[in-house]
Amino acid sequence: MEKSTTRKENLQLIGIQVRTNNSLEMDPSTGKIGPTVQTYFHQGLAEKIPHRKHPGTTLCAYTDYESDHTGDYTYFIGEEVTSLNEVPEGLTTLIIPAQTYTKFTNGPGTMPDVVREPWMKIWEMSSDELGGTRSYITDFEVYDSRAADHSNVVLDIYIGLN
Repeated sequence: MEKSTTRKENLQLIGIQVRTNNSLEMDPSTGKIGPTVQTYFHQGLAEKIPHRKHPGTTLCAYTDYESDHTGDYTYFIGEEVTSLNEVPEGLTTLIIPAQTYTKFTNGPGTMPDVVREPWMKIWEMSSDELGGTRSYITDFEVYDSRAADHSNVVLDIYIGLN
């Protein structure tokens, strides 16, 4: 994993979301993220999003943390938009507030390992290893053209810092 520190301004997203936790996600029979991702792509929801800033670049956010990585959180999948006007029925919005992040670039690797394995390492990292204390406001993944081949995915994971 390549690591760097960056600052991001507010990001506005439109997409879908589900409430879950990492205990549920460890078991494919109880996980909610996989089915949510399938719904997003199989129903072509990205094409229904107005004002897309970077069409084809998917953001997956983890927000509204109950506590830390062991508690419930909201998983959101969608795209960044230039306006939150005209949100289609069945979709919702998320504003990721401006903050400093540690950015991890991962891969190439196969899905879902290319995303699961880095998160398992991140959960075990100390504040010094992370480059700061986690804020648990919003963390997110970016899937762009480097993720087109599911057997050779490169993605970025942004971990929000205090």
